[in-house]
Amino acid sequence: MLFTSTTFLFVFLPVTLLLYYLLPGKKTKNIILLILSLIFYAWGEPLFVFVMLLSIIMNWLFGYLVGKTKETNRSHAKLIVGISVFFNLIIIFIFKYLNFTVDNLNAVLGTDIAIRKIALPIGISFFTFQALSYVIDVYRGHGAAQKNPLNVGLYISFFPQLIAGPIVRYETVAEQINNREESLDKFSEGVSYFIRGFCRKILLANNIALVADRAFGLQSTDMSVGFAWLGALAYTFQIYFDFHGYSEMAIGLGKMFGFDFLPNFNYPYISTSVSEFWRRWHMSLGTWFRDYVYFPLGGSRVKNKGRLIFNLFVVWALTGVWHGANWTFICWGLMYFVLLTIEKLIGFEKKANQWFFKIFKYVYTALFVVLGWVIFRSDSIGQAYRYIKVMFGIGKHAGTFDYLANFYLLEYGVYFLLCMICSVPVAALMQKALIQKESRVTDAIKYVFYAICFIISITFVVKGAYNPFIYFNF
Repeated sequence: MLFTSTTFLFVFLPVTLLLYYLLPGKKTKNIILLILSLIFYAWGEPLFVFVMLLSIIMNWLFGYLVGKTKETNRSHAKLIVGISVFFNLIIIFIFKYLNFTVDNLNAVLGTDIAIRKIALPIGISFFTFQALSYVIDVYRGHGAAQKNPLNVGLYISFFPQLIAGPIVRYETVAEQINNREESLDKFSEGVSYFIRGFCRKILLANNIALVADRAFGLQSTDMSVGFAWLGALAYTFQIYFDFHGYSEMAIGLGKMFGFDFLPNFNYPYISTSVSEFWRRWHMSLGTWFRDYVYFPLGGSRVKNKGRLIFNLFVVWALTGVWHGANWTFICWGLMYFVLLTIEKLIGFEKKANQWFFKIFKYVYTALFVVLGWVIFRSDSIGQAYRYIKVMFGIGKHAGTFDYLANFYLLEYGVYFLLCMICSVPVAALMQKALIQKESRVTDAIKYVFYAICFIISITFVVKGAYNPFIYFNF
C-alpha cells in the first residue's frame, strides 16, 4: 500500500487515526498501531508479513538477552550482538542477494546452479537496519531493552517509515514508544509535512518521471545529446522529490501519532562537494553507516591513510550493495568511494572559497551527482556506459538536439523549472519570512496554498495518473 493510493488516503489513514484517538491508554494505542502496521505491510503480499514477524521476535529476544547480560557479562552480550547481526544480514542476503550471487557464480565459474527466484519483501533493508539499530543501541546503553515484544514490533513495523524510511534509530524513539505526547499543534504540523511531501511526490516526481522513463527506455543510437542530458536531469529530480516526498509524508504521519522522526534531506542539490552532498542526502542512511560501520572501524581518525581508504571502501561498497542486487548499485557506491577518498586526502572542502572556485566546486559536485544517478537508474553497467557516452557526444547517437528533446523540453519545461526552484531553499526562506511576520493573514495564505496544492494532487491520484515509487523495493 502506497501513501499516495486512494486506499491509504481515504480508508486506511482515516480509520487508523479514528481508532488511535478514540481508544484510551498508550498501551492500547501502541497495540492498535502495531496491528494496523502489520495489515499495512501485508496488504500487497501477505506471506512476507511472516518474515517481518520473525525479525520482530528474534530481535526482541536478542535485545532482551543483551539488556539482561551486558552489565554482568559484557563478552556474552557482545556475542549475542554478533549473532543478531549475522541473523539480520542472513535474512537480507537470502531475500535480496542470493539470486544475484548465484547468477554471478554461474557466469564466472560456468556452472549451472539452479534455484527458485526469490521475491523481494518490500522495505526489507529499512526494517532490517532498524532491527539492528535496536539491538546495538541496547548494547551501547542508548536505550533500555523492551520487555514487551509488542513495543519492539511497533518500533520495527510502524507503517509511516516502514517501506521507505527514514531509517529510525532506536535511541531517537526509545522514550517515545511509551511516553510520547500528542497535541493539536503537533498534529497540525504533521498534516503540513504530509501535504508538502505528497505534493512533491505527485506533482513533481511523478510528472518529471515521464521524461526520465522515455530517455532511459531508448537505445543509445536513437538518443540525442540534448535528450540524454534532459533524461538524466529528469531522473535527478525524480529520485529526489520521490524519496524526499515520501520521507516528509513519513515524518508528518509520525507527528500525527505523537512521534518525532529526524529529517532525511536538507537540500542536497546545493552542495559544493560530494562530502556535503552525502551529509544532506538520505541522512538517516548516512548516519547509520557512520555510527554503526565507519566509526567502529576507526573512521577518519586513524593514523594510517591506507586504513582510512579501507574504511571508506567498506562503507561505500556496503552503501552500494544496500541499494540493490545489481552491479550498477555497486559501481555507483564505489564511484562515491573514489570521490570521497580524493576529497578527504586533498582536503577539498577546506580549499580556497573565492567565488570562481565555489562555482567550480558546485559544477563538479552537480556533474558527478547526475552521472551517478545515470549509473543508478540504468539496468546494467553497459547501458550506463552507452548512456554517458551519448551525454558527451561520443559514439553513434541522434545528433546534438533532436525533435524528442525539443518536444519534452516544451511539454515538461514548467516541471523542470518548478523542480529547480524547489531544489533550493527559496520556499524555506519564504516560509521563514512569513513565520517571522506571523499573523492570521499569513497563516491563511499558507493553509490555502497547501489546500490548493493538495486538492490538485488528489485529482492526479483519483484519475490514476502515473504513480511509481523508486525506493519501494530497497
